[in-house]
Amino acid sequence: MYAVIQTGGKQYRVAEGTTLKIEKLELGAGDSVEFDKVLLIQSGEATTVGQPFIEGGKVTATVVSQGRHKKIRIIKFRRRKHHMKKQGHRQYYTEIQITGISA
Repeated sequence: MYAVIQTGGKQYRVAEGTTLKIEKLELGAGDSVEFDKVLLIQSGEATTVGQPFIEGGKVTATVVSQGRHKKIRIIKFRRRKHHMKKQGHRQYYTEIQITGISA
C-alpha cells in the first residue's frame, strides 16, 4: 500500500515505514503530523485517485529530526570583466517517518 501526498509545493510517494526529507515544518522531534492533501492511494489492486485530493484521505507521520541539506555553491562569473561572486545556500528540512495511510 502506498500513497502520493503533497506538501511544501512538492509531491512524494510514501508507504508505511518510509523515511523522507520534506520542506521544513515547525515541529519538534517526536511530534505527530497529518497530511490531508492525498492525491492517490493504492491498496493491492484498488487505486483511488483524487480530483485533486481524496475526500477523507489522510497520511500520518512522526517527526524524526530537523536539519539542513549539504551546501550548494553558487558562482556568478563574467569573463574579462574582473567580476566573480560566490554564494552558498543550505536548505532546511524536516525528516519524517510515515506511520499510517487511511482513505
